[in-house]
Amino acid sequence: MSAFFEAYREGTLRVLKQHKDWADKAMAQLQNDSDFFRELGPRSHSVAVTLKHVAGNLRSRWLNFLSSDGEKPDRDRDNEFIILPENTRADLMRRWEEGWKIVLEEIGNLKAEDADKMVLIRSEPHSIPLAIQRSLAHTAYHVGQILYLCRLVKEGDWNWLTIAPGKSQDFNQNMKSQHGK
Repeated sequence: MSAFFEAYREGTLRVLKQHKDWADKAMAQLQNDSDFFRELGPRSHSVAVTLKHVAGNLRSRWLNFLSSDGEKPDRDRDNEFIILPENTRADLMRRWEEGWKIVLEEIGNLKAEDADKMVLIRSEPHSIPLAIQRSLAHTAYHVGQILYLCRLVKEGDWNWLTIAPGKSQDFNQNMKSQHGK
């Protein structure tokens, strides 16, 4: 179990870091704050709102992960979907970095013997692997939204973060060359 858990933990960290990198690179392409805060319609959130929610969720779920409920008493989830005057881009990016730091450190500190422990999320018991998968799925869902929103609101050229449309064969050939196959 130990080797499996270590591989699972390291794989999870790798995927989380890749998603953060994609979101960071997508948001960096938004040169002006109006794009960052732009809502595309009444049922659409801005990049800023989505980022604020992810940051709040990561902090709540992962701060003191093994010893406190994943829904912290000081979290105001509903407020995560409202941009307040003090929610500048710099403030939201600071929260984003804080949330990511917490999750990466907490998962990085997990040991194989933690795999059998239970944690609470909104008073509901979760195994450690289930809590990790729940958070990974939730975060990946919203990172996908951030990438999509950034592409929609970005004026001018877009730098593709994964395989650009029409470039799959080139990518596959490059991977074969890199890995000697």
